[in-house]
Amino acid sequence: MKRVLMMTLSLALTTHALADEPRVGVSPWGPADEIGRLNLMTDASRASVLSRLAGGKAYDLSVEYFIGMPSWQAAGDPHYRIWMTHTPEGTVIDDPLQLGTAMNRHVSYTGAAVSMYTHMGTHIDALNHFGLDGKIWNGFAASEHAGDRGWRVAGAENIPPVIARGVLLDVAAAKGLSMLPDGYRITPDDLAMTLRNQRSEMQSGDVVLIRTGRMQQFEDASAYMTNPPGLGIAAARWLVEKHGAMIVGADNLSFEAFPSEREENYVPVHTYLLAEQGTPIIELLNLEGLSKDRIYEFAFIGGSLKLRGADAAPIRPIALPLR
Repeated sequence: MKRVLMMTLSLALTTHALADEPRVGVSPWGPADEIGRLNLMTDASRASVLSRLAGGKAYDLSVEYFIGMPSWQAAGDPHYRIWMTHTPEGTVIDDPLQLGTAMNRHVSYTGAAVSMYTHMGTHIDALNHFGLDGKIWNGFAASEHAGDRGWRVAGAENIPPVIARGVLLDVAAAKGLSMLPDGYRITPDDLAMTLRNQRSEMQSGDVVLIRTGRMQQFEDASAYMTNPPGLGIAAARWLVEKHGAMIVGADNLSFEAFPSEREENYVPVHTYLLAEQGTPIIELLNLEGLSKDRIYEFAFIGGSLKLRGADAAPIRPIALPLR
């Protein structure tokens, strides 16, 4: 009898431990869902935010792409590159379209090509970017859906145009700083304090943008990338589970702070948001203009490139103040 009780207790403890382990989320929007919390956007929610536009200034929240910009080359990913495929003088010499010297001297032709990693510049992470145990959001398995030409589900091409209420949480300013210290891990208390100081409020379905101030170092790739501040896992939970954020974003390269809080997971905030909660992440946002003008509530409007099967895509979001 004692042995049976010990085995039962052991099984119960094992089951509890397994239940506590992070697992990919199952979508409440059905087994075919590939966009997660973006389903919170509706015709009514879009119309509501657009009906409140104040007019006037528009804020571009994206960054420029240039050779030498911050990127993940240390992880083996390609730098941003741009090269000329056609130049005015080169066209005269090569005559690629067989138009003749006179035409090529009259019509100056310039063309260029670029190559880059998908997680460079202002971009939005698709839900296939990070998963757990070989699966991504809604239980899609890499072994079944990730081919040599990208994912067949949850790719960046599925991300719809985003039109939603946006909220800036200027954590750096709320702490009386121009920029948070290196490696600072943002907590729920930091976010709550920022809301109070700004006299802001959050609503379900918001796009919530976190300012650390790191964007001030964007032109210096080494300084920008070295030990940046970012969110902790508790703060991520606070945004999604307590306040219903639809998308979260920040002005740093990696959104979360490093080193990881979890020994078993080097990116727990990413896997929590993307794989467990179906919450897209936007990184490398330029929030300096909003901070300077103290614009904390706005219409967030952004469309990302429809890169089929990709795990992220460049996005050029704008913020329009609300009345």
